[in-house]
Amino acid sequence: MYRRDLITAEIQKLAQVLARIMGLKLESKVEDANQLFEETMRVNFSLPLEILENEDASKFEIWLNEIDLSSEKLDSLSEFLYYELGVSNERNTIIAPKLNLIYNTLAGKHKIVHLVNMHRQKIIQQYLN
Repeated sequence: MYRRDLITAEIQKLAQVLARIMGLKLESKVEDANQLFEETMRVNFSLPLEILENEDASKFEIWLNEIDLSSEKLDSLSEFLYYELGVSNERNTIIAPKLNLIYNTLAGKHKIVHLVNMHRQKIIQQYLN
């Protein structure tokens, strides 16, 4: 029960950070939003920017298998990455394959399938082809 409470609190904190990032973008404070996004990737997900920004998704896949994040944390990471789509075509081609890997990991390893994620997978297919 205690572990569950900690996970819930962490997920709530991440949701607040995501809302803050989205708010900064709406206020046209893109640089601040990017800085907070990058910091969150490093601190909360232990995701080095070099891996996230690398066009080679295999490095991300290796990281994903080695880090072994909980399903809740993976779902949060997918939220952060999903809202990075649409920024630019270049960004889409970098983020979409990684996002797809997260959805596949959630479904395959954790046996978690959300209708929202299924819909999002259909959307990101346009960036993968």
